[in-house]
Order: sequence, then C-alpha cells, then structure tokens
Amino acid sequence: MMQILQKSYNISENATSWVSAENLWILGRYMVHLPLEEIWKIHPNEMRLFISYDNATKQLDTVYDITPDLAQAFLERINASGFDMKNISTLYRLGLLVCFYNDLEQMDANVARVLLHQMIKCNHLRGSQADIQKLKSQLLDLALQNQTLNESLGSLSDAVVGLSTNQLDSLSPEAVHNAIQTLNQVSGWARSQIMILSRKYLMYEKILSLHNISQMGALVTGISTQSFHSMSPKELSQLIRGALAERASDLSPAQRQGILRKIIASTELSSVFADMQGPFFKELSLFDLWTGEGFNSSLVKERELRPSQALFLYELLSKKTPLSELLSIDQMVKGITCWQIDRMSPITFVNVFKYFEKNLHLLSPYQISCMAWKYWTISNISTPPYLLALLPPEYLEAITGSLCVPFITSLRKIELDRLVLNEQKKNAILQKVHNCLNGSIVDEYDLDLIGNLICHLSPALICVGSLETMATALQQFGQCQHLSHEQEMDIKRWIIDLYGSPRNWTTETTQDIGPFIALLTKTDLSILVEKFPGFISDIASKKSGPVPPSEELLLAYFEWVRNSSIPFSAPNGTFGCAEVAAPSSDEIMKLSEANKFWSDQELFCMDPGTFNKTVELLGSVGSLSASQLTVLKEKAKQVWGPLTSWQNYHIVSLGRIATTLNETEIGALNLSSIDTIAALSEQTEWNPSQTQSILHGFLEDSGQEMSTLKSFDLAGLGASLCALNSTEIAAINANEFSAVVARIGSLLCSSIVLESFKKKAESVFGIAATWDKSILQEIGTIAAGLNDTELKAVDKELMPYFHPRAIKCIPDEMFKELSPEQLASLGPTNAAMVTESQHRHLNELQLQSLQQALDGTRRSTNQSPFGESTIKPTYTSVLSGASFSCRLSLWVLAVFIWYPASIPTVTV
Repeated sequence: MMQILQKSYNISENATSWVSAENLWILGRYMVHLPLEEIWKIHPNEMRLFISYDNATKQLDTVYDITPDLAQAFLERINASGFDMKNISTLYRLGLLVCFYNDLEQMDANVARVLLHQMIKCNHLRGSQADIQKLKSQLLDLALQNQTLNESLGSLSDAVVGLSTNQLDSLSPEAVHNAIQTLNQVSGWARSQIMILSRKYLMYEKILSLHNISQMGALVTGISTQSFHSMSPKELSQLIRGALAERASDLSPAQRQGILRKIIASTELSSVFADMQGPFFKELSLFDLWTGEGFNSSLVKERELRPSQALFLYELLSKKTPLSELLSIDQMVKGITCWQIDRMSPITFVNVFKYFEKNLHLLSPYQISCMAWKYWTISNISTPPYLLALLPPEYLEAITGSLCVPFITSLRKIELDRLVLNEQKKNAILQKVHNCLNGSIVDEYDLDLIGNLICHLSPALICVGSLETMATALQQFGQCQHLSHEQEMDIKRWIIDLYGSPRNWTTETTQDIGPFIALLTKTDLSILVEKFPGFISDIASKKSGPVPPSEELLLAYFEWVRNSSIPFSAPNGTFGCAEVAAPSSDEIMKLSEANKFWSDQELFCMDPGTFNKTVELLGSVGSLSASQLTVLKEKAKQVWGPLTSWQNYHIVSLGRIATTLNETEIGALNLSSIDTIAALSEQTEWNPSQTQSILHGFLEDSGQEMSTLKSFDLAGLGASLCALNSTEIAAINANEFSAVVARIGSLLCSSIVLESFKKKAESVFGIAATWDKSILQEIGTIAAGLNDTELKAVDKELMPYFHPRAIKCIPDEMFKELSPEQLASLGPTNAAMVTESQHRHLNELQLQSLQQALDGTRRSTNQSPFGESTIKPTYTSVLSGASFSCRLSLWVLAVFIWYPASIPTVTV
C-alpha cells in the first residue's frame, strides 16, 4: 500500500512528505506501520486536514497496536498543526492516541476528567498498560484538585481502580451509592477493593434486595456469603436467572453454595432445576440429583456437567430418551461408559458417532479408546486414523503411503497431550508422523497439514527456506502450550540466523518473534528493552504460553525500569533506609513478575502509600522468595498496625504474603468470615500447623462447632479441612457434607484423613461395597480412603471411574494389593497417575497389566481383534503415490467417506 501511494503521489512545492491527509485516510489502521521518520515529515496542513475529518476519530480508535514512539510522533504533529491539545473537542478526536497524552502542565481538573473518560478505550491497546495506569494515576490527582474524593467519585471513570484501599475505605456510603452507575461498569477491580465498595454500598442501602444487587455489576462478588444466604429463596432464584447469571463464575465456591443451599432448602428441587444455569448447576451435588424428580433431557441442555453428574444423568435419562436426542446434548457424552458403547449395535454406533466426534474435547482418553476398539471391531478398514493412534502402538504399522495424509490431518482433531498419556505410545505416534513426512517439513503446505502437531515435532524438521515459511512456523509454535528445551534451542538458532542482531530489528520483526524473544541472551534482551520497552513489558507480564518469561528477560526488564526511574528514597525516616532507593508504585506496577529482583531491604523501605497501593499485586507474584514475603508481612504490620485491628480486606489483599503468618499471628486475626477463609484457602503453601490454626481460628471467631457448619462453610474452608481429626470429621453434619463432597474430594489430604472422610461418605452413599461409578467420581480422593479389603473387592469395571487424583493418593501398601485385572482396567488416564513409589511395589505381572492400561490394550480375546496372537493389523493399500489401481474396494469407499478432501480426483 505504501509503495503504491508513494508512486501515485506527486509532491508539491509545499509538501514535505507523500503522507497526505488523503493517504492517511486510505491507510486506515495500517498507519501504525508508517516509518517514524515519515510521520515527523507530515506537513501541518495535511495533519490538520486529517484530524478535522469526521471519521478520523473512528480510524484512530482502531490503532490498537500502535507503539508509544509512533503515538507520540502523531501527537506532536497534531499539536504542530495548530490544534489546542487541552481543548476538550480536540481530546474527543484523538482516538487511542489519548492513551499516550503527555501534556499535563497547567491542566485543569475538568480536562483531566474528560481525558480519564476517554481513556476507558485504552484497555483495547495491545501493550503499554503499565504506562497507561501511570498516566491515569497522574490525571486522577489532577481531577481531584479542589474537590474531595467523595464529590468526584462518579466522574473519575475507570481510573477509580487506581485508588488505594485506604482511599476507598475513607469514602462515605452515600458517595459510593451516588457513583454506583460508574463503579458497576468498571473492570479490573482487585478483590479487596470490591469488598470495600460493596460493603459501603450496602451500608447505605441497609437491606440486601434484588433491586440493589442488580445495580452493583462487578461489585456483586463482594457481597458476603452470609448476606446472600440471608436473602429470601424467591429473590435468590430471580438473582441467579438475572444479575448473577453472568457473574456466577466470579463468585467463590462458598458464595455459590450459600445461594444454592438456601434455594434448595426452601423450594421443591425439580422446580428450580430450570433456573440453575452455568456454575450453579455444576455446583449441584450427586446427592441433590439423587433426590430430584422429573428430570428430562431439556433440563440439562446447555448446562456444564461434572463427570459424576453426567454419569448419573446419562444412565437415568437413557431409559426414557432416544439415544440420538440424548447425545445431541453435548455435555451428556461425558456420561457414556465403555459398557454402553460396547452394547451398541454397529448401525447405532456409526449413526451416533458424529456426536462423539463433535465433542472429542469433552471425552476422556478411556472413552475414546473404547470407541476406537468399537470402530475396529465393526470395520477395521474404516476406523478413523486418529482413533488408531489410541490403540496399542502396533496398530500404527499399517499406516504408510497414501494413508499418511489422512492420518496426519485427522490427528489434528485430538489433543495429543491430553489423550495419549503414555510417553512411549506418544513417541510411536510422532515417529509415524515423522516417517509420513519423510523426515522433513518443506513448505507452508506441510505446515498447514500438520497444524497443532507442530507442538510435538522438532523444529529441525523444518527445512530453512523462505522468511515467510519460518515466520509461519514461529506463529504455529506460538500457539503451543509448552515446548521442550530442545525445541526452544532450535527456535533460538532460527531467530539468530533469520533475523540477525536485535540492534537492527523493527517493530514488526519483534512482534513476529513474539514470546520467543525470551530465548535470547541477557545482552540481546537489554538491547530490545531499550528499543521496545512496551513490548518487552507485555512479554514479562505473561505467566503462561510456549515460552514463559525467562530469568534473563525479567532481569533485563527490571534493570531498564530501575535505570529509567527517578530514584525515590523513603521519606519516613525508617531505620536503615536513608540511602536506599525504595521501589515506587509505578515501578512495581510495571514490573509484574520481575518484582522478584527487589532486595529485602528495598521492599522494607517502601513508602506506606506505595505498599497500600501495590500490596495485592505483590501478593500475586509467584516467584517472590520466603524472605521477601516475610519482609512484606512485616511491612503490613508496620503500615496497618496490630493484627487484631486488620479488616477482612487487609487479610484478603495479602495473597501469598499471608502464608508467612505464623500460628500466633493467625490466631490474632479476625477470621469470623467464611469469605476471608475462602480467600486464604486459595493459597497452596500452608503447612499443617498453619491450616490447623486457620480452621480453629474460624471456629472460635465465628462461634461455631464442627456439627453446626453449613455446606458453604465447608466449601470455604478448602484445604483447612485436611487438618481435621477423625472425631471432628465424624461430627460434620451428613446432609451438609453431601452437598460439597465433590469439593472435599478434590483435596489432597493424608491417608488417615481420607479414611475418616470415607467413613463419612458411607453415611451419605451407603457402604463402600455398593458404590457405583458416579459415586466414585463424585467423592474423588476420598476413594483413596478405602481399606485393603474394600479396595481388593472393587469390581474391575469400576477402576476407570476412580478420580485420577484418588489413584496417586492410595498408599503404596494398599496399591500393591490391586489384582492384575484391576490394574489393566484402570484406563489410560488413571494408569498415568500411578506414582513411581507405587510402581516400585508392583510385581512383574502387575506391571505388565499397568502397561496394558496405558496402551489402551483390551485383555479379553473377544474384544481384541488379535487376542494373544502375534498377528499385526494390515491394510490392503490400493493407493500408491500418484498412481491409482482400478480395484475399488469397500476400504477405498470408507476412506472417501471419512477424508474426501485428502484423496485426489480420479477418472476410472
């Protein structure tokens, strides 16, 4: 576009560049690719003409990937063209350029508020969010000139998320009530901020009602569990259909339980099923479903189901619902068993297979393995190739020649890492792919052919060809969840060979390479962070992806932020802080995970205001050391005063910092709220004595005993329940336990605790000998509490329905008592969960059986096409290269049906 526009533009005497107003309009959002020097040369008259055009604002609203230096250049040219940059009408015309506004001198409060309102759209920008937050903070200070926070709250737009908890706590309930229409539309609130604002709003409203909750927007998640539970069932039923329908996933398990139990306790269960959307339906216990009546297929449409729910509902509804109708409900496929698949007639199975294929992402490896065997039994010559990959490795041997393309393209339908958990089997599949590709990936056609399989292949397979091919490969690797060290090293060599020194990289080059920048050396990263700080900031803040931020990248970014900031010494005379350049809130917000490089002393010398503003962010940094977290805990005590005076929002805002509280300190906190406990339970680094202190602190402060705990209390306590003894577990109310047994069954408690929970589960579901597949799924790790006699008595057909987490919780001495038949029936997922310690306790026959489960091998000869023979599966290949035999067999017809796009058109 630029080349054409340059050729067609005749530069006049007054013109300094081919970039005219008209050409800017033609370029549209692609103006972000203009070279910086061309922007500086734009004539003021052309820029004035461009900005005066009515559609200029719409165009500038689309430049979401503009870089800070380009944005500053455009702002400078607009200023030079005669526009008053502090004029409100000009600000309305700037689109996303307002996100880089830097002329704050002598700005009045009214203009600052207008700018803040315009900056809501800055959330659409790809990068520079830390700089935007800094600008919003500066504008916030200006907007508050000559007005109190209470007076200005409703006019501060989404900059209110930058207010500290101290500032929010100082607000009057009336101010929060008056500003609720602004506050309820803001996103990005921290949990502690939501707790404060919802409390203030409800202090003004006094009564929790359907109307005032509907006004709260995102702040609804700050309502306490007990407050929800105190509402009338009728209003709660209306709420989960209305104001809470889209917020349910943001509520804590305790809050959802509090709402659900109140509704169910006062209403006929069958009459409220229709209201149970999304997470609320998923929260229903198996025991709830047992006691429910009037179920039909329409009640479970568009509901997300847990496996235990799906297993129960499938069995229940299959007795009165046609199979095709039942399987047309996507989530219902989770509930089909191998036994049910085996019993289908060949015609029925082929007719309903489309429903399974549509929902492969919902099916377990065990279910798909069963389908593979079923298909093979019906007609091995037409078994979809990706299903062959889930049979034992020898079934791959027949895939050669013309079967390669259908095999590779069909493998893209499955998530290899999720469905093939045996490394040997996965390697056999990848070796077959490697052979089919003749050991190399030549061009973009091959790349398109393999799709997401690239995540499992060596980059060395890709023949270094055109820059376009390599850029396409990088893009595909960028979609992977994880890459091996070898893959990373190959990609690193590519980058250096193809793009040369980072000193010469353009913005586009940097964006093309994306997260793989993290593979570069510290020296190269230091160059890039100088050139493209905003882009490196985005990479540094990502916690997941094919290449997480490296130590070198985080350190390079930390040093750049530190060197480009104004030194800030602690003004409060803290001992030992006179010469320490303490971190500022701006630095902390920019650094994200790179905050790990602050020294203990620098964190200790932090200004109290900075600590208040950034504590929640620091508490979310996963790489802070124990000593850094301890320093931050001491800082909290220094800033907030004695632990006995801490509010709930203080405790919640600590995040990981809270895990350094000792037993005495935990005992000093006010832990009467289950919502505070639920927040603490999200942390995973507590030791047993800490969890015991949290549990007993809650019981003491709330004035409860184990026998009086409600289901929402149990849901909120989370991992603290692992600190219970057998007497305490026995005291739990069985009805309340039954409502949250699935959540308790997700905990990795000790075997002694799980044994006690197993006894409690028997009070709900009957003795362990009567448990079926849906119960085993529901109780999760609690099934690991079975004693050796009970474990040996489990029917082998039930073994795949143990929850995977339960398998690794079974003590070694118990696990070795499983029979070879039980081990062979575990299924691929459960077999993959067996620990090394459990492995060591098995004999040779048991190990062979376990390997069969991993491979997906069937033990009975009537199910396996091979039995115990050494015969290998074979296909009669009728296609060879480009030649085509005139023998058209049933097999050819089957391949045409499954993969018509993969086979060349042939004239016979």
